[in-house]
Amino acid sequence: CGELRLADAGKTVTLAGWVQRVRKMGGMTFVDLRDRYGITQLVFNEEVNDALCARANKLGREDVIQIKGEVNERESKNKNLPTGEIEIIVSEL
Repeated sequence: CGELRLADAGKTVTLAGWVQRVRKMGGMTFVDLRDRYGITQLVFNEEVNDALCARANKLGREDVIQIKGEVNERESKNKNLPTGEIEIIVSEL
């Protein structure tokens, strides 16, 4: 998780780790995924895949998950995180 950077944008990745936090905003769900290397933000979009977003909404803190998705540049960057310039648009959970 914590090793991905903006240079990885466009790459398809598989990540596994613990759910740190889940935030629901409109038709999107954001999950902070944590592993031994750090935290990466995952994005689930209801308009893209409603069933996948519904599964993400059921995740709880410290659940262990594996995802596949594409590294994407974040619109609102988080300068407090080494991975704060990117997010993962999730295609599989």
